[in-house]
Parts: sequence; C-alpha cells; structure tokens
Amino acid sequence: MSGEINLDHLIQSMQPVLHEELFVFVTRPATQALPGNLIPRMQFLEQEGMTLIVEQYQADLQGWDYQFPCRMITLNVHSSLEAIGFLAKITVALAKRQMGVNPVSAFYHDHLFVPADKADEAMQCLIQLSVTT
Repeated sequence: MSGEINLDHLIQSMQPVLHEELFVFVTRPATQALPGNLIPRMQFLEQEGMTLIVEQYQADLQGWDYQFPCRMITLNVHSSLEAIGFLAKITVALAKRQMGVNPVSAFYHDHLFVPADKADEAMQCLIQLSVTT
C-alpha cells in the first residue's frame, strides 16, 4: 500500500494530532540491552550509540540523562516515503516561528517532536498551513 505523494494534498489533509505524553531524547551504548519493560517510541542506531525517544517518566525511572523535552505531533495522512517536500514545507513554517522540530518518518505517517512549551503553537501553525495551502 503506497502513500500519498502530492504535496498540496499532503499538506491539506495532514490532520495533525498532538499527543499528551512528554518525550525526551536519550543516548545509550549500542551494546547495552534495554530494560525489558521499556518500549521506546523510536530507536535508531548511530555510530556513537543508540538514540532513543522515550517518555520522560521512563528515562527518569532509569536514571538516564536526556535532552529536548518535547511533545509528539502525528500527521495523520499516509505519506509516501518518497514524497518530495512535505516535511521541508512543514519545518520551514515552524522555523519561521523560531521553533525547532525533530521529524521522524515511519511507514504510514510522519511524526514531529516539538519543544514541549511550544506544542500548542506548533499545532496552530500546522492547522493554519493546512487551510491556506
């Protein structure tokens, strides 16, 4: 099942949803096993170690250092992994509001990790972008 590639359709139908959980970014040694009860939202192996996005309370329970307390916004349009310009248009709109974002593309949807204190503003920006495109 392939996703949408038309940029205007992607923007107009992205249907952003802000999740309540507070997430953080953590790095762990690649050879270190994760606790059995930990289910990261994302994990990615880099040369320097394993990057995890986990709920902040999980990092606190483990006593891990972390960075970037953030909220996750899911874009509820099935975007193609080959779509051109979708995340670029979104990240530029957020950058114009002085907002950093860490996007993650998964098979069906794109997810944006935005600063926790700017999550509502990010949602307003995305909704405005979807109705003016």
